[in-house]
Amino acid sequence: MVTAADPGETRTSVWLVHRPTTPARRRTEAPSGLDRERITAATVRLLDAEGLARFSMRRLAAGLGVTAMSLYWYVDTKHDLLELALDRALGELSPGGQALGEPALSAGSGGGPAETGWPGGLKCLARAYRRVLADHPWVAPLSAAYPNIGPHARAFDAALQRLMDATGLVGATRTGAQLAVRQFLHGCGGAVRRTPEGDFCLALDVLIAGIEVKATA
Repeated sequence: MVTAADPGETRTSVWLVHRPTTPARRRTEAPSGLDRERITAATVRLLDAEGLARFSMRRLAAGLGVTAMSLYWYVDTKHDLLELALDRALGELSPGGQALGEPALSAGSGGGPAETGWPGGLKCLARAYRRVLADHPWVAPLSAAYPNIGPHARAFDAALQRLMDATGLVGATRTGAQLAVRQFLHGCGGAVRRTPEGDFCLALDVLIAGIEVKATA
């Protein structure tokens, strides 16, 4: 199992270290057709296919048709690459350019009553996050192992902040409500494939109802 750092190792998040996406060495020495974006996309596919426990730089390189050492032109460590893959998966939270937290249902869509305001936005965000966890089981353990501060992770955090602002809650109540939402979302990671979506949505409705009570108190 991958951990944030090996025993005795101190590492800095890939998002906190400036590293050119193109190797600084002579272009003629660089592996043909390889770049960080392609490597990250291949990492996501390999993790989806074989899981986190079987992931290795050698397996990744074999799938790309290059040597394992070629990958280190673009990333310093396997941990850096896993951080990049984690944030790429979180990019799926905003499909088709739709703003994070924007209610997906609208009146007359045939999907029932329109879900509006912050409750609708929170449901949209939570369901999208659940889909990412279901599609990529490795996202939950990596989110716990790494700082998770890439651009898509920050966009998720900002969307959640906007939704909590919209509740009108302040002070300790606001803090508690946001903590409850975060624990709910992250807590469903390990059980997402075992929990029917209907049960997840019911639990989410109960959570939102509790926040609405606090917001109107």
